[in-house]
Amino acid sequence: MTALLDWLDDHHLRDWSAHEAATHGWSRNVLKHQIKTNAHTRLKAALSNFPAALPAGDSDLAQQLTKDPYVLDFLALDGDAKERHLEQALVDRIIDTLRELGEGFAFVGRQVHFDVDGDDFCVDLLFFHVEQLRYVVFELKTGKFKPEYLGQLGSYVSLVDDRLRRTQHVDTVGLLLVADKNDAVVRYSLSGQQNPIGVASYDLLPPAVRAALPSEADLASALHDDRDGASNAHG
Repeated sequence: MTALLDWLDDHHLRDWSAHEAATHGWSRNVLKHQIKTNAHTRLKAALSNFPAALPAGDSDLAQQLTKDPYVLDFLALDGDAKERHLEQALVDRIIDTLRELGEGFAFVGRQVHFDVDGDDFCVDLLFFHVEQLRYVVFELKTGKFKPEYLGQLGSYVSLVDDRLRRTQHVDTVGLLLVADKNDAVVRYSLSGQQNPIGVASYDLLPPAVRAALPSEADLASALHDDRDGASNAHG
């Protein structure tokens, strides 16, 4: 463990990693995963309406459960994976999934079914946080964020809160994971929601690989240059 920390050049990251490992009792594998995926930049980072939808102290606790982005490189899926494939892969690799979600999460079920007066509803992934005593509903979308996704997730949060929550439990929260999002649109959409919901992106590539890829702006610039070159050649 010490040798792994000594490998870090950034003393702020080294101190943070040592503190978190001691506080949460991280194993060497968990610590290695947190360092590899730059966990210190992602924790508590999801956009949410928790401050408006939950009591002050509880909203802070709920925010601690979030990350942005979630790094799911262990799934070995490409960007064209369907939602059900992503969902199944997370369950198949549940130990790695729980490690990425963070301390205290327990898996409850996939496609958890609810019957509402003859209509069927299924929650993508349901977890329970054993330290905070709350259900956490995860909804997966492989495309870009759309405001209407929040209405569906809000309904699932209400269902879990009504059907599964016990008196000793605190408020159920929902987390929407999307492949891409416009943060400004997310903030506007969250402001109209009453149920506590967070929105984060997920990444199927390791951080080092993602950092090496050209950005959308770089690709657009390169395409523009190619077109200019082609036009000059024809001219």
